[in-house]
Amino acid sequence: MSAPCRRMASRSLLQFLSCFSRTAVGNAGLRPFSSTSVCRATFRTHNVVERAHSPWTLMAAVCLQRLPVISADCSPIEQQFREMMHQMEREKSLLSDHELQLLEDAERMSRRQADNYDSEGEDDYRDQEIVLAQDLEDSWEQKMKSFQPSPRVTDADQDLTSSERCLADSLVLLAEQQVAGEPLWLLPQARWQEGETLRQTAERALASLPAAGLKATFLGNAPCGVYKYKLPQAARTESTVGIKVFFFKAVLSGGGPPAGPGGPLLWAKKDELRRYLKPAYMMKVDRVVLGL
Repeated sequence: MSAPCRRMASRSLLQFLSCFSRTAVGNAGLRPFSSTSVCRATFRTHNVVERAHSPWTLMAAVCLQRLPVISADCSPIEQQFREMMHQMEREKSLLSDHELQLLEDAERMSRRQADNYDSEGEDDYRDQEIVLAQDLEDSWEQKMKSFQPSPRVTDADQDLTSSERCLADSLVLLAEQQVAGEPLWLLPQARWQEGETLRQTAERALASLPAAGLKATFLGNAPCGVYKYKLPQAARTESTVGIKVFFFKAVLSGGGPPAGPGGPLLWAKKDELRRYLKPAYMMKVDRVVLGL
């Protein structure tokens, strides 16, 4: 009796289940055990344990952009194309109501100056004040001369902390943060906490900024990019080797006053990001920023 028991104990668990499924379980008419299901369940459990003890710290960052407020300046070829299309539209279009009114007024004045002028057809207009189309053009021209458009270049263009700079360009918000004791310019980011989604972490990172009343519209619930880096040897521990930062896109929809000169925030154009971001980090951010 002891010999069969020793042989059974020496077999692996999968062999035992396979043998059991072919004999007693198969004879009972029940569904046999599957070794594949056992392996899959074991693999899932291993993944859960591995994620729970991952040496990577998860963070979420916000790529907050202020979209252009005014139209960008036309390039020389765009200017030529616009003039060509305007000329084609002018040549092929019909006369407007104002242009027809100008022709009618000119015809009426020529009839009045003629020797055989008959005023019987215009008796209905004698008691009315006649406003010629040319008079309207003169009044519009006076209003146009008194109109002063807002300047495209303002004093705020040199203030990196103001979201009102460079109105014709798209701006990206950067925040100065401490990484391993070194101050770096990064996208606003925060560490992920248990029980919240990565988007909630990104929203919390934006809400923790010193800018008062900063409002943003997030473009989706899923991250649009990721940046992974390892910490210096002096800052590494057994449980923390590096950091994974997940990027979320957002558009500025309202905000409070700027942080002020020398503050921890700045608004940079896309071509200015290389002055503040590390090359490896810039490579990832450049794929996320909307080139508008």
